[in-house]
Amino acid sequence: QVQLVESGGGLVQPGGSLRLSCAATGSIFNIYAMGWYRQAPGKQRELVATITSGGITNYADSVKGRFTISRDNAKNTAYLQMNSLKPEETAVYFCHANIFGLRIGVGRIKDDYWGQGTQVTVSS
Repeated sequence: QVQLVESGGGLVQPGGSLRLSCAATGSIFNIYAMGWYRQAPGKQRELVATITSGGITNYADSVKGRFTISRDNAKNTAYLQMNSLKPEETAVYFCHANIFGLRIGVGRIKDDYWGQGTQVTVSS
């Protein structure tokens, strides 16, 4: 089964940096767009950044110039480098990907997948 596995969250002081990773595993034929979203307590999930298979990126205005999304297609992995973090960016960060893969009982299918989320806490 296709899965997204995130890592790299944790506690960081305001102004600090973290790097998140998202690895897609399973029977994968192609990965299209990948992205990062976040959800703070009591708030809706919001887009942080996305990247196409060709490397075209898109960012939320609030993170432009501080966050960088990238991907290694050979490793089926996306990254989010977060610099100058702010306390209000404390949230659970989720990885998303649109993947053409093999699903048991279904066969080949193109679908949206989400990671389990990784907690990022920005606090002194």
